[in-house]
Amino acid sequence: MLDLRKMREDIDSVITAMANRNAAHLPIRELIAKDDNRRQLLTRTEELRARLNKESKELGKKVKEGNDPAALKAELKILSDEITDLEKQQHDIEESMELDLLRIPNMPHSSTPIGKTSDDNVVVKSATPQQLPFEPKSHLELAQRLNLFDFERASKLSGSGFPLYLGIGARLERSLWNFFLDTHTKNGYREVIPPLMVNRETARGTGQWPNLADDMYKIEGDELYLIPTSEVPIANIFRGEILDGSKLPMKFAGYSPCFRREAGSYGKDTRGFLRVHQFNKVEMIWLTLPERSYDDMEVMTSHAEALLEMLEIPYRRLALCSGDIGFSAAKTYDLEVWSPFEKRWLEASSCSNCEDFQARRMALRFRREQGAKPELVHILNGSGLATSRVIVALLENHQTEEGSISIPAVLRPYLGGKSQITIDDA
Repeated sequence: MLDLRKMREDIDSVITAMANRNAAHLPIRELIAKDDNRRQLLTRTEELRARLNKESKELGKKVKEGNDPAALKAELKILSDEITDLEKQQHDIEESMELDLLRIPNMPHSSTPIGKTSDDNVVVKSATPQQLPFEPKSHLELAQRLNLFDFERASKLSGSGFPLYLGIGARLERSLWNFFLDTHTKNGYREVIPPLMVNRETARGTGQWPNLADDMYKIEGDELYLIPTSEVPIANIFRGEILDGSKLPMKFAGYSPCFRREAGSYGKDTRGFLRVHQFNKVEMIWLTLPERSYDDMEVMTSHAEALLEMLEIPYRRLALCSGDIGFSAAKTYDLEVWSPFEKRWLEASSCSNCEDFQARRMALRFRREQGAKPELVHILNGSGLATSRVIVALLENHQTEEGSISIPAVLRPYLGGKSQITIDDA
């Protein structure tokens, strides 16, 4: 959530920023006009309340002077009713303003490239895409040959977009998130296994509610949502609390299945793991000091990159443009992995600095020292990593000509020392 006071001070910058985010339709000036109206109502309410208090104190004196008590009380009742009406108007305006504020995305950081679509994203660094000395098979063809996953039977169980892992395929999937977690904990992250369902206040804190609520699976009757990412529960762990600034940054790495309704349009991009409603992911969350959050973002992103390097998967880093960053982000890097079969880059990680945008929504603050004024923390989030696209790149980049999979050295301890997945493992 943006700071309304700062919006008032520089409304033109906010309007320009929203236009750069493809959100020029948002009622920024109308919101400020509502706030002006709210302030006027508040001033009038305070004036009437002071008058009511004064006249209430003078009631006995006026009665002794011969004034009609009933008439005096009737006048006080009129004042009280007017105050009640003004307070209701204020409440209605404040509710409307809060909904407006909740729908306004974060301001892009000055280092975020200006652009409208993903075509305007900037490549920060890139590996050379791997050219296999034979015609590569798709991850689906490889998985079917080796009996790693079964999307047809999964569809029978749950509908399209839900994976069913089998045998060595299930072990391979599990090896990935265990490898991710083990690496992150060595880098000082505190491991978390969060709840898979959250309430509306939690979804509100990270910006999923109300804007992205339609993309979440809702548990009707319980006002609970299946998490689209473990960022949502982990970032909210200390919601409403004041942290000890000397303990910052705090780093968390949490594994969870993730659930998302938006699985894209029908067609080629929905095949296999390219787009799914359920996937596994290890999420990195940093709670940090404002003055160091962009340095910390670079460190966090490098931790995600290191995983891809150890898996020997070609990747590139993109700085997302203003029109492509997520709702809560001020700046975002995407890490994309190379698919030899698709002959294109696929997003495998997204690392963002949300600055104090989420912290303001969840009233998450810190004190630099005892007695100091509380300040809002900066919150970073990053995929470290999501397994769905990593599986695609892993199978396709490490395939052999006969259709087996060479296992990267870092995963072999998780798979009983196996160096290859062959047809014999099917």
